[in-house]
Amino acid sequence: MSHQSGKVKKGTNEVTKAIERGISKLVIIAEDVEPPEVVAHLPILCEERGAAYAFVPSRQELGKALGIDVTSAAAAILDAGDAQHIVDQIIASLSDLKGGQASK
Repeated sequence: MSHQSGKVKKGTNEVTKAIERGISKLVIIAEDVEPPEVVAHLPILCEERGAAYAFVPSRQELGKALGIDVTSAAAAILDAGDAQHIVDQIIASLSDLKGGQASK
């Protein structure tokens, strides 16, 4: 994935900063975060800033996909590098699901 050739921010605080700065291309949020309030602000912030976001079932899987040995509650892809076509496909799918509401 993009952790090999792109730029990714990991963790709720870093992801929040990336969204606020308008530099996130895609935000990924784990659904199994406890307590949920830790990441509850991220979808709202994404909506306000026009950032695309998606949920994944597990913090463990998100951490593994990021190439780190620990779990991660959230991640923001800033530059997908060689995986840009995958990010574009995900954003297009999200846009279809939301009736054209997701933005790049």
